[in-house]
Amino acid sequence: MKKLISYINNNVLVKITSLQIASVLTRIVAGLLTSKAIAVFIGAEGLALIGNLRNFVSSFQTIAILGFYNGAVKYISDFKDDVVELSKTLSTVFYVGFVSTILVSFFCYFNAENINNVIFPSYSNYAYVIKVFAIVLPFYALNMFSFSIMNGFSKYKILIIINIIGQILSVSIALLLIYLEELKGALLSVVIAESLIFLITLVGITNRRSLVPLIKVNNVSFNFLKKMSSYSIMALFSAVILPLVAIVIRSYIIEAEGYKDAGFWEAITRISKYYLMFVSSLLALYILPRFSEIDNTKEFKKEVFSFYKTVIPILVIGLCLIYLLRSFIVTIVFTDEFQPVEDLFLWQLLGDFVKVLSMVIAYQFLAKKMFWHYIITEAFLVVVLYITSIYFIKLYGVKGAVIGHFTSYVMYYGVILLIFGSSLFGVEREKD
Repeated sequence: MKKLISYINNNVLVKITSLQIASVLTRIVAGLLTSKAIAVFIGAEGLALIGNLRNFVSSFQTIAILGFYNGAVKYISDFKDDVVELSKTLSTVFYVGFVSTILVSFFCYFNAENINNVIFPSYSNYAYVIKVFAIVLPFYALNMFSFSIMNGFSKYKILIIINIIGQILSVSIALLLIYLEELKGALLSVVIAESLIFLITLVGITNRRSLVPLIKVNNVSFNFLKKMSSYSIMALFSAVILPLVAIVIRSYIIEAEGYKDAGFWEAITRISKYYLMFVSSLLALYILPRFSEIDNTKEFKKEVFSFYKTVIPILVIGLCLIYLLRSFIVTIVFTDEFQPVEDLFLWQLLGDFVKVLSMVIAYQFLAKKMFWHYIITEAFLVVVLYITSIYFIKLYGVKGAVIGHFTSYVMYYGVILLIFGSSLFGVEREKD
């Protein structure tokens, strides 16, 4: 534990940890307020529709920017003192991302009716919401491009402050729209929230105006695009496929059990997302950079088990408290209408526990750019998640979705342990 705290103090805390905690807390509070407003003014059925739209928006935002964000941050950071290479990086990310975003916007705008039929099955026509999303999508892309520049130049403080202000702005607009227009307002808030942050980002990026002359069409580099491809594909795969599978599962629940039960499943996944934000932030801040530094099996094994010994007991206590307080949590976050959600906690919490266990080890894929290992294991997870969820929903109704969540992550964790078994459990031979 001392080593973990020391590492964070020396390598992370000075830069961003305190502000990052504030950012995570702001996101959680914003999410809780929005969830409460949806529960009060719209109800469980509306929550199911909003869940489908959120998953669609998340997937297509990532497709629009081609999953460039993480790769862009890395290469901007690497080349920030090399004007020629920096120009290639900025030009390629900007222009290729611009073309991609415009194509995705046109696709969404002119196929709004078809998209509506997929994400809002057997419900009112909300094609106009998809068209609004298509119109504001370029602003989201510009926002992410600006974020990648600030992140690459290590402007952590201003970046997180923008995120905090953006969250406050987004939740304020969402609450106002939900109050005035109920479901229509909630759906509109989902598609415009991320794009609105660009207005704030413009202020933060003004001190980087000197970079504008470096963004030139003739500096677009296909060699650089090739180097970005592995980051792009990994980001696209997880950020696009998992939300789309969630839409399929939720749509199946709607068809088999009804909108209300689908809303209950969306409620438990939202609660899960809120408490897992702390864990995912810690993994991103500590595990990913730490694994990137490690260059031998012994240290990797030591780090994994050290993290398990120090953090997992705290996680277990936290999950147990959440389970014991589930009735109170459902009432506070939602309304009495959502009381059936209490029956979904056990399997969701068990699944999240195994998910964290597997994530700790799986970060090695990203740290060491183990491209095919990452793609194959993520594909395995997606397929198993879909099959088990549908199978158990047929047997147990909406509870089957959380049983499928648990089962799929147990199987995924098994695959991760098989891949890293020799590294984690192999006996080290003594040198003669």
